[in-house]
Amino acid sequence: MSGGKEQQAARPRWTQTWLTGARSAGADLGRPGERLGLPVSGSGAIASYGRRLLALFIDWGLSTLVASGLARALDWSAPQRSLWTLVIFGIQAWLLTATLGTTIGKRLCRIRVVRLDGRPVGFLMGFARSLLLLLVLPALIWDRDYRGMHDRASNTAVVNI
Repeated sequence: MSGGKEQQAARPRWTQTWLTGARSAGADLGRPGERLGLPVSGSGAIASYGRRLLALFIDWGLSTLVASGLARALDWSAPQRSLWTLVIFGIQAWLLTATLGTTIGKRLCRIRVVRLDGRPVGFLMGFARSLLLLLVLPALIWDRDYRGMHDRASNTAVVNI
């Protein structure tokens, strides 16, 4: 009877395999960025979820401040202000990513967007990436390299500076 308990203790419980992900079930997925040829850590390594999320909150907060200032000056209603917050966020994400590879929030979090082929992000890919980001759902579907559908569609990755 004790042999059965020892054997049972050595194997993960069924909830541990699907609740904690594929790695706990024994699948070797590699580290984020490995398939892309990116370094393990430091400059050029895949940026963490935390940094990306903090950068998003900073950028959204700045867009809200700008929209609030315009709403006061132009006497906009709350729904108009909300719409313009989204528009301002999209425009700043597009233009700053396309030209500098980073937004204000990303810069403060020491991360940037790079194209995997080494070229600048550019206006077309920056626009595609920003448009998908505004749709929200594509940005929530990630692969094992921490790339959302918006990154995959624009052939980009978010890396540490």
